Amino acid sequence: MSSDRCDLLCLDLPKAEALRATRLSEEHARAPAERAKALSDPTRLILAAALAETDELCVCDLAWVAERSENLVSHHLRALRGAGLVASRRQGKMVMYAVTDAGRALLAAVGAGAEVAL
Repeated sequence: MSSDRCDLLCLDLPKAEALRATRLSEEHARAPAERAKALSDPTRLILAAALAETDELCVCDLAWVAERSENLVSHHLRALRGAGLVASRRQGKMVMYAVTDAGRALLAAVGAGAEVAL
């Protein structure tokens, strides 16, 4: 026997059918799952949380804050930008990053946003 499975079939058919009829489709679950996956790396979570605490930072600042190399930070910021969690803009020779609304919401949901400390 397994402690994470029912020992008998105990389906609450009305409740299960109602939920099945309104569940999130695989198609609609894909984008949020990819965004969540982007935060699954500790360095990316550190970077996104740091950005959530300010308006914007350049790669150099983020590398200093995260205590990581600029190349590594750039790599992780590309993944966060690809997932729609951060946005970037060029300012002369610098690239500035800011957390998006979607990024802020996901950080709050995982308890790593500026409003919610782990």
